[in-house]
Amino acid sequence: MTKKLVPFILLIVLAALLLFVRTCRGLNDNAKRTDDNGPQPKRETTRSRGFNRKISYLDYTQHAKCRMKCRHITQAEVEDIMKNGNINYKKSNLQDQPCPTYALEGYTQDQQHVRIVFAQCETDTKVVTCIDLDNDFECDCN
Repeated sequence: MTKKLVPFILLIVLAALLLFVRTCRGLNDNAKRTDDNGPQPKRETTRSRGFNRKISYLDYTQHAKCRMKCRHITQAEVEDIMKNGNINYKKSNLQDQPCPTYALEGYTQDQQHVRIVFAQCETDTKVVTCIDLDNDFECDCN
């Protein structure tokens, strides 16, 4: 009787192994990015565990672009603050709707003391505004 069960057990083990390999391959495929010439695909991610510092999900609002231009803050500097800045929880609003906002602070390469406000949703992070904490710039941003 055990000789009759061996093929079925072997079949179940092979099916489980195939499922495992497919699951692992699917995780790796989701992590792949398109080439640098094309847009990055939107990916599902869990963002309910605090601030996600991955810049691949970053999008800029028109207001943020205007403030960046006026205050001489580059996209590379925004990305550096996102990766390495300190979260100022007093200026953040984790209950903000539709997405929690995080105020990150730090210094740019040219020692500009900045605060960048990010709205972090499930599938992307928006740069809301950029503030120079030491200098008051006159910006014509609506």
